[in-house]
Amino acid sequence: MENNEKEIQEEEVNQSEAPKEEAPKEEAAEDATVALKRQLAETSDKYLRVLAEYDNFRKRSIKERDGIYADAYVDCVKNMLPVIDNIERVLTLQGDDSFMEGLKLIVNQIHDSLSKMGIKEIECKTFDPNLHNAVMHIEDESYGESEIVEVFQKGYTYGERVIRYAMVKVAN
Repeated sequence: MENNEKEIQEEEVNQSEAPKEEAPKEEAAEDATVALKRQLAETSDKYLRVLAEYDNFRKRSIKERDGIYADAYVDCVKNMLPVIDNIERVLTLQGDDSFMEGLKLIVNQIHDSLSKMGIKEIECKTFDPNLHNAVMHIEDESYGESEIVEVFQKGYTYGERVIRYAMVKVAN
């Protein structure tokens, strides 16, 4: 019996020691789980930041590309405007009717092409410093305030962008 009692006592001691050994293992596992969760959260956060940064880069690149295209477009049209002006000046002269009629058709075709390209002529009724360049000023009671009396050179816009300001004479 004594052996049995010793065995029982040893088993009790072993059983009391076993939970003590398991507790540190469970704590270590919980610590590892917490560390892994923290690492996963950090990695997910880094991934989302890189994804957002790439999306911003893509949008910025598209905007820059469109801006470069618009600049080239405007520069090309700006170089053609003096030629158009000269052809329109020829129309004010007297000459062969068939020749003048041909030039009018060409000018109309050019204006149609410009409008298809999104180029619009600036209206010249009342003075707007954002669209017009006043090169002369007259005082005349027969005209209203800031009314445009004469257009020396037509102005053009591409969307909201001014390609060339209209050169005008303004009254009052």
